[in-house]
Amino acid sequence: MSKAKSVDPRAKYKRVVLKLSGEVLRGGKSGDPIDAATLEKICTQVKEIHALGVQVCVIIGGGNIFRGLNGVQRGVDRTTGDYMGMLATVINGLALMDCLEKLGVNTRVQSAIPMNQIAEPFILRRAVRHLEKGRVVIFVAGTGNPYFSTDTTAALRASEMHADIIMKATKVDGVYDKDPKKHADAVRYDHLTFTDALKQRLTVMDSTAFSLCMDNNVPILVFDLGDEHAIRKAIMGEKIGTLVHN
Repeated sequence: MSKAKSVDPRAKYKRVVLKLSGEVLRGGKSGDPIDAATLEKICTQVKEIHALGVQVCVIIGGGNIFRGLNGVQRGVDRTTGDYMGMLATVINGLALMDCLEKLGVNTRVQSAIPMNQIAEPFILRRAVRHLEKGRVVIFVAGTGNPYFSTDTTAALRASEMHADIIMKATKVDGVYDKDPKKHADAVRYDHLTFTDALKQRLTVMDSTAFSLCMDNNVPILVFDLGDEHAIRKAIMGEKIGTLVHN
């Protein structure tokens, strides 16, 4: 039976929602939607913080396989496209589960869309109990509704689970005042308030997700997943990425 460890006293956060974009799973040279080496690197980072006794929820997007908004551009109905995107997150979630289990991390997948043969239904109390027993919980299929992104799912689940923070792992090392790819003089913020981010129209999350985080006082840490110990550094409160908070 799974048994939770006591949390390392050095850890700044005890319960976290780790938000991953589907794109982070895409392979470099291979170009595969789910690159085995990349997947293992990410799961190794999750294992590293799990070993500290931190309670970890993971939410992953499906953009490496199918993105609903891109489907609209190809003539797919928006609602249909969004459901296709939700199913893509299930594929990614199962890949994460399989890899984590092989690394010795007890994991459960909960889906917002019923699919009992491959995932549990999302039940809040059951999810909390899994965390208390030391299991990593992966939430898939978004909120179960079209027109809502996985950013919004992260904000919703973090609010429901009373998570200490949303850790948004991306390919960018934080939030900038302008696009760093286009402007060499772009400045990265260490800290930002929700109000300042809104005033400056900085894209941290989509507006629905951002509003949920602001209303429920859930801080967001945006950081680069490229560093192989990035998540651990964030958990330990080291200076990494941009923290958006009240």
